[in-house]
Amino acid sequence: MNVIIANKYQALLGTLNIDVIPGKNINGVFTVQDLVAQFSNFFYNKMIIDITALKNYENINVMRELSMNFEMDKVILLLDDSPVVNSANYLSQLVSVGIYNFTRSVDAIPFLINNPNSYKDVASYQNFNNINEPPIKMGEDSPATVKIPQRIIGFKNVTEHAGATTLIYMLKKQLEHSYKVKAIEINNTDFEYFNDKSLESADFMNASFKIANNSDKDVILLDLNDGPENICTEIVYLIEPGIIKLNKLIRNDRKIFDKLRGKKIVLNKSVLNEKDVSDFEYESGSKVFFNIPCLDEKLDNNKKINEFLIALGFSRLNE
Repeated sequence: MNVIIANKYQALLGTLNIDVIPGKNINGVFTVQDLVAQFSNFFYNKMIIDITALKNYENINVMRELSMNFEMDKVILLLDDSPVVNSANYLSQLVSVGIYNFTRSVDAIPFLINNPNSYKDVASYQNFNNINEPPIKMGEDSPATVKIPQRIIGFKNVTEHAGATTLIYMLKKQLEHSYKVKAIEINNTDFEYFNDKSLESADFMNASFKIANNSDKDVILLDLNDGPENICTEIVYLIEPGIIKLNKLIRNDRKIFDKLRGKKIVLNKSVLNEKDVSDFEYESGSKVFFNIPCLDEKLDNNKKINEFLIALGFSRLNE
């Protein structure tokens, strides 16, 4: 069984469909020695660490201390999206201190649990010309800074009219304060009703072309409709949890929640409270990533949308 140490990405890591040792899903900010005190004589399969749970994690000496005190083939590091952590220099130094299992996608963690990286898998990150240099500081101008990997997040309505189009519109407005973002809908033209010329529509054949033309964006939000899921780096599955919608969904496909097991399920336009969500999870045998109530799309800064984006890993919204 596994251990999870989380901070900013607590909600994101909570969606993982993995076995966790009871009482060993801990949250907060810790020094390496704090973790040594808790786990030095404790047996576990893998330790999944949200990098923001490590105090002073942008200092490579902290990561070196982590490597010296733990078996790194048993540690999986979930990176944040800060420029420091995603710089070529920092990633190179992670490899240099023996940390090979790192990712920015929570969806990659189950794979790394069963298929840990070797040096060969991450050797391309290492630059021997800069391994002794300090990590690039946030705000410094440097040609060594590497663009943060782009996220392509697809939104798919599981129940009919679960609100993907409007939700994407609200997410885009909020993300634009801190990120470069593009929203594209596939095989539909509902975006035109928002009177926002930056929203784009594309048919199935042109979707990949539109994505390629926006390679400068930090994130692309895709209203998938019946478009291909394999063009996304991650997918959010939207369910409107009304009685009629759910009964119709199950009548059309009795195995739908088996198919969604382990995926990122979000309840949208929801009137469920916390207990109702727990009941929904029990009855469907699924895990809910986030519960979004009915929202006013005209608001420019919606608290619930902000909470949802932070749960998805967009930490710069707090800066």
